[in-house]
Amino acid sequence: MIIPRLAESSLHRLLAGFPVVTVTGPRQSGKTTLVRAALSSKPYLSLESPGEREFAQSAPQDFLRRFPDGAVIDEAQRAPALLSELQTMVDADGRMGLFVLTGSHNLSLLEGVTQSLAGRNGILELLPLSLAELRAEKLLPTQIDEVLLRGFYPALYVRPVTAYDWLQSYIVTYAERDARQLRAIEDLNSFQRFLRLTATRTGQLLNIASLASDSGIAERTAREWLSILETCYLIHYVRPHFKNFGKRLIKMPKLYFQDVGLAAALLGIQTVEQVAAHPLRGALFETMVVNEFLKARRNAGRRDQLYFWRDNIGTEIDLVLEQGQALAAVEIKSGTRVASDATVSLRKWEKYAGAMQTNLGVVYGGTEAYEREGVAMLPWLDL
Repeated sequence: MIIPRLAESSLHRLLAGFPVVTVTGPRQSGKTTLVRAALSSKPYLSLESPGEREFAQSAPQDFLRRFPDGAVIDEAQRAPALLSELQTMVDADGRMGLFVLTGSHNLSLLEGVTQSLAGRNGILELLPLSLAELRAEKLLPTQIDEVLLRGFYPALYVRPVTAYDWLQSYIVTYAERDARQLRAIEDLNSFQRFLRLTATRTGQLLNIASLASDSGIAERTAREWLSILETCYLIHYVRPHFKNFGKRLIKMPKLYFQDVGLAAALLGIQTVEQVAAHPLRGALFETMVVNEFLKARRNAGRRDQLYFWRDNIGTEIDLVLEQGQALAAVEIKSGTRVASDATVSLRKWEKYAGAMQTNLGVVYGGTEAYEREGVAMLPWLDL
Protein backbone atom coordinates (compact mmCIF):
# COMPACT_ATOMS: atom_id res chain seq x y z
CA MET A 1 0.00 0.00 0.00
CA ILE A 2 1.30 3.45 -0.97
CA ILE A 3 0.00 6.43 1.00
CA PRO A 4 -0.26 9.53 -1.24
CA ARG A 5 1.96 12.37 -0.02
CA LEU A 6 1.07 16.04 0.01
CA ALA A 7 4.65 16.90 -0.96
CA GLU A 8 4.26 15.35 -4.43
CA SER A 9 2.95 18.59 -5.94
CA SER A 10 5.95 20.45 -4.51
CA LEU A 11 8.26 17.83 -6.02
CA HIS A 12 6.79 18.33 -9.50
CA ARG A 13 6.97 22.11 -9.14
CA LEU A 14 10.67 21.93 -8.25
CA LEU A 15 11.38 19.49 -11.09
CA ALA A 16 9.96 22.02 -13.55
CA GLY A 17 12.34 24.73 -12.39
CA PHE A 18 15.60 22.99 -11.45
CA PRO A 19 17.84 20.46 -13.24
CA VAL A 20 18.41 18.67 -9.91
CA VAL A 21 16.02 18.21 -6.99
CA THR A 22 17.20 16.94 -3.63
CA VAL A 23 14.67 15.15 -1.43
CA THR A 24 15.96 14.83 2.09
CA GLY A 25 14.44 13.76 5.40
CA PRO A 26 14.52 11.07 8.08
CA ARG A 27 15.14 7.44 7.21
CA GLN A 28 11.92 5.56 6.50
CA SER A 29 9.93 8.77 6.02
CA GLY A 30 8.91 7.68 2.50
CA LYS A 31 11.41 9.55 0.31
CA THR A 32 12.17 6.67 -2.04
CA THR A 33 8.51 5.65 -2.26
CA LEU A 34 7.46 9.20 -3.14
CA VAL A 35 10.14 9.72 -5.78
CA ARG A 36 9.76 6.34 -7.45
CA ALA A 37 5.98 6.69 -7.58
CA ALA A 38 6.16 10.21 -9.01
CA LEU A 39 8.99 9.40 -11.47
CA SER A 40 8.43 5.77 -12.38
CA SER A 41 10.04 6.19 -15.82
CA LYS A 42 13.42 7.31 -14.44
CA PRO A 43 16.16 4.77 -13.67
CA TYR A 44 16.65 4.22 -9.94
CA LEU A 45 19.79 3.24 -8.06
CA SER A 46 20.92 3.37 -4.45
CA LEU A 47 24.37 4.26 -3.19
CA GLU A 48 23.73 2.02 -0.19
CA SER A 49 24.95 -0.65 -2.62
CA PRO A 50 28.72 -0.96 -2.11
CA GLY A 51 29.33 -1.55 -5.82
CA GLU A 52 27.37 1.49 -6.98
CA ARG A 53 28.89 3.64 -4.24
CA GLU A 54 32.46 2.70 -5.18
CA PHE A 55 31.72 3.33 -8.88
CA ALA A 56 30.19 6.75 -8.13
CA GLN A 57 33.13 7.77 -5.98
CA SER A 58 35.97 6.49 -8.14
CA ALA A 59 34.62 7.30 -11.62
CA PRO A 60 31.73 9.79 -11.29
CA GLN A 61 31.82 10.80 -14.96
CA ASP A 62 31.49 7.21 -16.17
CA PHE A 63 28.85 6.57 -13.51
CA LEU A 64 26.64 9.42 -14.75
CA ARG A 65 27.22 8.70 -18.45
CA ARG A 66 24.88 5.72 -18.05
CA PHE A 67 21.96 8.09 -17.47
CA PRO A 68 21.74 10.62 -20.34
CA ASP A 69 18.13 11.39 -19.45
CA GLY A 70 18.70 11.55 -15.71
CA ALA A 71 17.98 9.21 -12.82
CA VAL A 72 16.93 8.92 -9.20
CA ILE A 73 19.99 8.45 -6.98
CA ASP A 74 19.20 7.28 -3.46
CA GLU A 75 21.43 8.08 -0.47
CA ALA A 76 23.46 10.50 -2.58
CA GLN A 77 25.42 11.78 0.40
CA ARG A 78 27.40 8.53 0.33
CA ALA A 79 29.37 9.70 -2.76
CA PRO A 80 30.34 13.40 -2.44
CA ALA A 81 32.56 13.20 -5.56
CA LEU A 82 29.42 12.69 -7.63
CA LEU A 83 28.01 16.15 -6.94
CA SER A 84 30.64 18.26 -8.73
CA GLU A 85 30.48 15.99 -11.77
CA LEU A 86 26.69 16.29 -11.68
CA GLN A 87 27.08 20.09 -11.91
CA THR A 88 29.10 19.78 -15.11
CA MET A 89 26.60 17.37 -16.67
CA VAL A 90 23.44 19.39 -15.96
CA ASP A 91 25.08 22.64 -17.06
CA ALA A 92 25.97 21.09 -20.42
CA ASP A 93 22.52 19.51 -20.86
CA GLY A 94 20.28 22.43 -19.89
CA ARG A 95 17.11 20.43 -19.22
CA MET A 96 15.11 20.71 -16.01
CA GLY A 97 14.22 17.79 -13.76
CA LEU A 98 17.04 15.52 -14.88
CA PHE A 99 18.21 14.12 -11.57
CA VAL A 100 16.60 13.54 -8.20
CA LEU A 101 18.87 12.94 -5.24
CA THR A 102 17.64 11.58 -1.96
CA GLY A 103 19.42 11.41 1.35
CA SER A 104 18.75 10.86 5.03
CA HIS A 105 21.52 13.08 6.39
CA ASN A 106 20.59 16.70 6.72
CA LEU A 107 23.75 18.79 6.97
CA SER A 108 26.16 16.41 5.25
CA LEU A 109 23.98 16.15 2.14
CA LEU A 110 22.93 19.78 1.98
CA GLU A 111 26.48 21.08 2.46
CA GLY A 112 27.66 19.19 -0.59
CA VAL A 113 24.61 20.28 -2.57
CA THR A 114 25.11 23.91 -1.57
CA GLN A 115 28.73 23.93 -2.65
CA SER A 116 28.45 21.98 -5.89
CA LEU A 117 24.93 22.66 -7.13
CA ALA A 118 24.24 26.24 -6.08
CA GLY A 119 21.44 27.66 -8.23
CA ARG A 120 20.84 24.33 -9.94
CA ASN A 121 19.12 22.45 -7.15
CA GLY A 122 15.69 22.55 -5.56
CA ILE A 123 15.37 21.15 -2.04
CA LEU A 124 12.39 19.29 -0.62
CA GLU A 125 12.29 17.97 2.93
CA LEU A 126 9.99 14.98 3.41
CA LEU A 127 9.10 14.35 7.03
CA PRO A 128 7.04 11.39 8.30
CA LEU A 129 3.32 11.25 7.55
CA SER A 130 1.05 14.11 8.59
CA LEU A 131 -2.34 13.94 10.26
CA ALA A 132 -3.88 15.23 7.01
CA GLU A 133 -2.29 12.45 4.94
CA LEU A 134 -3.49 9.77 7.36
CA ARG A 135 -6.95 11.33 7.55
CA ALA A 136 -7.27 11.36 3.74
CA GLU A 137 -6.63 7.61 3.61
CA LYS A 138 -8.85 6.88 6.64
CA LEU A 139 -5.84 5.57 8.54
CA LEU A 140 -5.83 8.13 11.36
CA PRO A 141 -6.60 6.67 14.81
CA THR A 142 -9.39 8.53 16.57
CA GLN A 143 -7.72 8.35 19.98
CA ILE A 144 -4.92 10.83 20.55
CA ASP A 145 -2.98 8.49 22.86
CA GLU A 146 -2.82 5.90 20.08
CA VAL A 147 -1.31 8.54 17.77
CA LEU A 148 1.25 9.58 20.39
CA LEU A 149 2.25 5.96 20.86
CA ARG A 150 2.49 5.06 17.17
CA GLY A 151 3.91 8.22 15.67
CA PHE A 152 3.97 8.85 11.93
CA TYR A 153 6.46 6.64 10.09
CA PRO A 154 4.66 5.13 7.08
CA ALA A 155 5.64 1.53 7.88
CA LEU A 156 3.50 1.63 11.02
CA TYR A 157 0.37 2.22 8.93
CA VAL A 158 0.97 -0.35 6.18
CA ARG A 159 2.47 -3.28 8.11
CA PRO A 160 1.00 -5.56 10.81
CA VAL A 161 3.63 -4.66 13.41
CA THR A 162 3.37 -3.10 16.87
CA ALA A 163 4.69 0.43 17.20
CA TYR A 164 7.07 -0.32 20.05
CA ASP A 165 8.66 -3.30 18.25
CA TRP A 166 9.19 -1.35 15.02
CA LEU A 167 10.48 1.79 16.71
CA GLN A 168 12.93 -0.13 18.89
CA SER A 169 14.28 -1.74 15.73
CA TYR A 170 14.47 1.69 14.08
CA ILE A 171 16.58 3.00 16.96
CA VAL A 172 19.11 0.19 16.61
CA THR A 173 19.06 -0.16 12.81
CA TYR A 174 19.14 3.49 11.84
CA ALA A 175 19.61 5.93 14.72
CA GLU A 176 22.56 4.20 16.36
CA ARG A 177 24.13 3.00 13.09
CA ASP A 178 23.93 6.38 11.38
CA ALA A 179 25.31 8.14 14.45
CA ARG A 180 28.32 5.87 14.53
CA GLN A 181 28.92 6.37 10.81
CA LEU A 182 28.93 10.13 11.21
CA ARG A 183 31.15 10.24 14.28
CA ALA A 184 33.31 7.65 16.00
CA ILE A 185 31.25 6.87 19.10
CA GLU A 186 33.29 4.46 21.16
CA ASP A 187 30.97 4.16 24.16
CA LEU A 188 27.67 2.98 22.69
CA ASN A 189 26.12 2.52 26.15
CA SER A 190 26.72 6.20 26.96
CA PHE A 191 25.23 7.24 23.62
CA GLN A 192 22.15 5.07 24.19
CA ARG A 193 21.66 6.63 27.64
CA PHE A 194 22.12 10.10 26.14
CA LEU A 195 19.52 9.35 23.43
CA ARG A 196 16.97 8.23 26.03
CA LEU A 197 17.60 11.27 28.22
CA THR A 198 17.30 13.56 25.21
CA ALA A 199 13.83 12.12 24.65
CA THR A 200 12.84 13.28 28.14
CA ARG A 201 13.63 16.83 27.00
CA THR A 202 11.27 16.90 24.00
CA GLY A 203 9.14 20.04 24.13
CA GLN A 204 11.46 21.73 26.60
CA LEU A 205 14.07 24.46 26.58
CA LEU A 206 17.45 22.99 25.75
CA ASN A 207 19.76 23.01 28.76
CA ILE A 208 22.92 21.35 27.51
CA ALA A 209 24.69 21.50 30.88
CA SER A 210 21.85 19.62 32.57
CA LEU A 211 21.57 17.06 29.78
CA ALA A 212 25.33 16.43 29.82
CA SER A 213 25.41 16.09 33.59
CA ASP A 214 22.49 13.64 33.67
CA SER A 215 24.11 11.64 30.83
CA GLY A 216 27.52 11.53 32.55
CA ILE A 217 29.32 13.13 29.59
CA ALA A 218 31.12 16.41 28.92
CA GLU A 219 29.17 19.39 27.58
CA ARG A 220 31.30 19.35 24.44
CA THR A 221 30.34 15.72 23.83
CA ALA A 222 26.66 16.53 24.40
CA ARG A 223 26.85 19.31 21.80
CA GLU A 224 28.51 16.96 19.30
CA TRP A 225 25.95 14.23 19.87
CA LEU A 226 23.03 16.66 19.59
CA SER A 227 24.50 17.77 16.26
CA ILE A 228 24.51 14.14 15.14
CA LEU A 229 20.87 13.69 16.16
CA GLU A 230 19.91 16.80 14.20
CA THR A 231 21.91 15.69 11.17
CA CYS A 232 20.14 12.31 11.24
CA TYR A 233 16.72 14.01 11.45
CA LEU A 234 16.01 12.62 14.90
CA ILE A 235 15.57 16.02 16.56
CA HIS A 236 14.97 19.61 15.52
CA TYR A 237 14.87 22.96 17.26
CA VAL A 238 12.34 25.76 17.50
CA ARG A 239 14.09 29.09 18.06
CA PRO A 240 12.81 32.01 20.13
CA HIS A 241 11.10 34.70 18.09
CA PHE A 242 13.19 37.82 17.70
CA LYS A 243 10.38 40.30 18.41
CA ASN A 244 10.96 41.28 22.02
CA PHE A 245 8.22 43.95 22.36
CA GLY A 246 10.43 45.63 24.96
CA LYS A 247 10.74 42.47 27.06
CA ARG A 248 13.82 40.47 28.04
CA LEU A 249 13.61 37.15 26.23
CA ILE A 250 14.85 33.63 26.80
CA LYS A 251 17.48 32.87 24.15
CA MET A 252 17.68 29.07 24.42
CA PRO A 253 15.91 27.02 21.71
CA LYS A 254 13.33 24.36 22.44
CA LEU A 255 14.16 20.78 21.44
CA TYR A 256 11.68 18.46 19.76
CA PHE A 257 11.95 14.91 18.48
CA GLN A 258 11.17 14.70 14.78
CA ASP A 259 8.64 11.92 15.47
CA VAL A 260 6.53 11.68 18.61
CA GLY A 261 6.32 7.88 18.45
CA LEU A 262 10.10 7.61 18.45
CA ALA A 263 10.26 9.83 21.54
CA ALA A 264 7.62 7.66 23.25
CA ALA A 265 9.56 4.48 22.42
CA LEU A 266 12.76 5.98 23.87
CA LEU A 267 10.79 6.78 27.03
CA GLY A 268 9.92 3.09 27.28
CA ILE A 269 6.21 3.61 26.57
CA GLN A 270 4.70 0.44 25.10
CA THR A 271 0.92 0.79 25.47
CA VAL A 272 -1.83 3.37 25.09
CA GLU A 273 -2.51 3.08 28.81
CA GLN A 274 1.07 4.03 29.58
CA VAL A 275 0.79 7.07 27.32
CA ALA A 276 -2.31 8.27 29.15
CA ALA A 277 -0.63 8.02 32.56
CA HIS A 278 2.83 9.26 31.60
CA PRO A 279 4.05 12.51 33.20
CA LEU A 280 5.42 13.64 29.80
CA ARG A 281 2.16 13.13 27.93
CA GLY A 282 1.71 16.91 27.60
CA ALA A 283 5.21 17.26 26.12
CA LEU A 284 4.50 14.43 23.67
CA PHE A 285 1.27 16.11 22.58
CA GLU A 286 3.11 19.41 22.09
CA THR A 287 5.79 17.59 20.06
CA MET A 288 3.14 16.15 17.77
CA VAL A 289 1.41 19.50 17.23
CA VAL A 290 4.62 21.43 16.59
CA ASN A 291 5.69 18.79 14.09
CA GLU A 292 2.37 19.08 12.25
CA PHE A 293 2.95 22.79 11.67
CA LEU A 294 6.47 21.99 10.47
CA LYS A 295 5.24 19.25 8.10
CA ALA A 296 2.69 21.61 6.55
CA ARG A 297 5.48 24.00 5.63
CA ARG A 298 7.89 21.36 4.36
CA ASN A 299 5.22 19.56 2.31
CA ALA A 300 4.52 22.88 0.59
CA GLY A 301 8.23 23.22 -0.19
CA ARG A 302 8.64 26.09 2.27
CA ARG A 303 11.79 26.51 4.36
CA ASP A 304 10.48 29.14 6.76
CA GLN A 305 10.93 28.46 10.45
CA LEU A 306 8.69 28.02 13.47
CA TYR A 307 9.27 30.09 16.59
CA PHE A 308 8.21 30.27 20.21
CA TRP A 309 8.15 33.30 22.54
CA ARG A 310 9.06 33.43 26.19
CA ASP A 311 10.12 36.31 28.39
CA ASN A 312 12.22 36.20 31.54
CA ILE A 313 9.18 36.15 33.86
CA GLY A 314 7.72 33.00 32.32
CA THR A 315 5.14 34.27 29.86
CA GLU A 316 5.37 31.77 27.01
CA ILE A 317 3.70 31.22 23.63
CA ASP A 318 4.25 27.69 22.30
CA LEU A 319 4.32 28.71 18.63
CA VAL A 320 4.70 32.02 16.82
CA LEU A 321 4.11 31.89 13.07
CA GLU A 322 4.97 34.66 10.64
CA GLN A 323 2.11 35.32 8.22
CA GLY A 324 3.30 38.12 5.96
CA GLN A 325 2.96 41.32 8.00
CA ALA A 326 0.92 39.52 10.67
CA LEU A 327 1.90 37.15 13.46
CA ALA A 328 -0.05 34.12 14.66
CA ALA A 329 0.35 32.92 18.24
CA VAL A 330 -0.63 29.37 19.15
CA GLU A 331 -0.91 27.75 22.55
CA ILE A 332 -0.93 23.93 22.79
CA LYS A 333 -3.01 22.14 25.45
CA SER A 334 -3.25 18.35 25.66
CA GLY A 335 -6.51 18.24 27.63
CA THR A 336 -9.84 17.35 26.05
CA ARG A 337 -11.29 20.64 27.33
CA VAL A 338 -9.78 24.09 27.21
CA ALA A 339 -9.45 25.60 30.67
CA SER A 340 -10.70 29.14 31.31
CA ASP A 341 -7.16 30.43 31.83
CA ALA A 342 -5.74 28.84 28.65
CA THR A 343 -5.64 32.17 26.81
CA VAL A 344 -3.93 34.26 29.51
CA SER A 345 -0.48 34.11 27.89
CA LEU A 346 -1.98 34.78 24.46
CA ARG A 347 -3.69 37.94 25.73
CA LYS A 348 -0.49 39.15 27.40
CA TRP A 349 1.47 38.56 24.22
CA GLU A 350 -1.21 40.35 22.20
CA LYS A 351 -0.82 43.44 24.40
CA TYR A 352 2.94 43.35 23.93
CA ALA A 353 2.43 43.13 20.15
CA GLY A 354 0.54 46.43 20.24
CA ALA A 355 -0.48 47.65 16.80
CA MET A 356 0.77 44.57 14.96
CA GLN A 357 -1.87 42.43 13.28
CA THR A 358 -2.19 39.20 15.25
CA ASN A 359 -4.14 35.94 15.08
CA LEU A 360 -4.61 33.86 18.22
CA GLY A 361 -5.34 30.14 18.53
CA VAL A 362 -5.30 27.16 20.87
CA VAL A 363 -4.72 23.61 19.63
CA TYR A 364 -6.09 21.12 22.14
CA GLY A 365 -6.79 17.44 22.70
CA GLY A 366 -10.55 17.62 22.24
CA THR A 367 -12.77 17.21 19.18
CA GLU A 368 -14.80 20.43 18.79
CA ALA A 369 -13.75 23.50 16.83
CA TYR A 370 -15.10 26.80 18.17
CA GLU A 371 -14.14 30.38 19.02
CA ARG A 372 -13.87 31.95 22.47
CA GLU A 373 -13.55 35.73 22.73
CA GLY A 374 -11.72 36.03 19.43
CA VAL A 375 -9.41 33.03 20.02
CA ALA A 376 -9.81 30.01 17.70
CA MET A 377 -10.02 26.67 19.51
CA LEU A 378 -8.74 23.99 17.12
CA PRO A 379 -8.95 20.27 17.90
CA TRP A 380 -5.89 18.17 17.05
CA LEU A 381 -7.93 16.11 14.57
CA ASP A 382 -8.33 19.20 12.36
CA LEU A 383 -4.63 19.99 11.96
